Amino acid sequence: MTAEVDHMDKENIENLPVSVPCDVKTTETSSSQKEHVFSPELLKMYYARLFPFEFLHSWLSYDPLGKQPQIFSRREFSFTIEPCPGEEIYIRYQSFNSEEELREAIVKRNPHKIDIGAVFSHPPKDKNSVQNFTTAQRELVFDIDLTDYDEVRNCGCSGASICGRCWEFMTMAVKVMDEGLREDFGFEKIAWFYSGRRGVHAWICDESARMLSNEARSAVANYFEVSLSKKKNEGLPQPMHPMLARARNILEPMFIEHVLPKSGHGLLATPQACEAFLETMPNAAKETVGENLKKEWCQSSDTPQEKWEELKKHMGVVFGSSNKVKKSKSMPEKEREQIRNWTTEVIFKYTYPRLDINVSKMQNHLLKSPFCVHPKTGRVCVPIQVKKVEEFDPFQVPTLDRLMKELDDFQDEEGGRTLKDWQKTSLSSYFEPFQKQFLEPMMKDLRRSAREKAEKEAAMTGSF
Repeated sequence: MTAEVDHMDKENIENLPVSVPCDVKTTETSSSQKEHVFSPELLKMYYARLFPFEFLHSWLSYDPLGKQPQIFSRREFSFTIEPCPGEEIYIRYQSFNSEEELREAIVKRNPHKIDIGAVFSHPPKDKNSVQNFTTAQRELVFDIDLTDYDEVRNCGCSGASICGRCWEFMTMAVKVMDEGLREDFGFEKIAWFYSGRRGVHAWICDESARMLSNEARSAVANYFEVSLSKKKNEGLPQPMHPMLARARNILEPMFIEHVLPKSGHGLLATPQACEAFLETMPNAAKETVGENLKKEWCQSSDTPQEKWEELKKHMGVVFGSSNKVKKSKSMPEKEREQIRNWTTEVIFKYTYPRLDINVSKMQNHLLKSPFCVHPKTGRVCVPIQVKKVEEFDPFQVPTLDRLMKELDDFQDEEGGRTLKDWQKTSLSSYFEPFQKQFLEPMMKDLRRSAREKAEKEAAMTGSF
């Protein structure tokens, strides 16, 4: 079971002995594979030696000069703990005054899951003793999960299972979303993380993003939504929005490489697959282009990419802007629009980001903490470098057992260096880029903004 409590119950929870029969709903938590990569003992060692508390505190404080400690102290954390095997208690509205307080609480309680929420008007631990307890700020976040791609995953995976072929959908999603957030909204401080199992999370940390109202968050999230539901007779707008045109340009090469061939999802890999694909064309195109291509492809040795290019060429010839079929009054405008957009709709059906939009809409929505460990896989929720997202391999992400072995085997060949424990492991290849490319530049920018604000105030008051 998962039982939910708030901060007021925490002392009783901490003192629960392992043998206490908890009145909670049992969940599946045991398997030989899970025990190999995840256990309370391994997790405790991870928190004690490897978890980057200094990163999390520095980041979530947004306070390099130490002038606004309330930002961190009013942040909500939630812990999921297992007081007895296979049973969970979910503790909300935790808050901490310092990095050390956070460290002590996590090391002591050894949570199997950590979630992070909003910054509130008061410390969340005091929520039952204050009035007007409201959200004050929160990063704009996005959650993308491979389970939402099940209908287009032709690699054999579904649900929680993933493979290298279907993981490419996450690569595509990151590229489209990151580009759109930067180009269309001007956001700069964007951090991407692996969820630890089958998805990715985005944290947009610009002050303008953190201060967005729920309505504004919904507007941003809805901006990226694309619905291609045939049941609701929905499709792409015409003329196409520049954001969608840009997404198509990003996605089509990846669609060709990872969706069309047998090495991907096999959309045009076999005669049977080709025939099934042509059957999805709009009726007017199916009766002309579709029938012609069906005959040609039956005896063709063209590659899937060549077939795709041939399809687009035929569609352009038959339904292009100069062709009389397009101008025919007998063809409804809706049908003409559907034909013009069809190849793009195919690309988007397979590759366009599928957002869990409810995660993004509300300030007080919780999201898994970066750097924690997924209990089902034992993998760390590591940062992802956007510029190297195509190189990211979820199966190479460090697991708890691997990390402990790396610590045991570590030898400082250069000698004399003072290293943090995570620098002695494969976590360094994930944590160091995060530190140098995201955290340090953000702190530098925050310091500059604080100085400029102080100078402006001094100029206005004459306090030089």
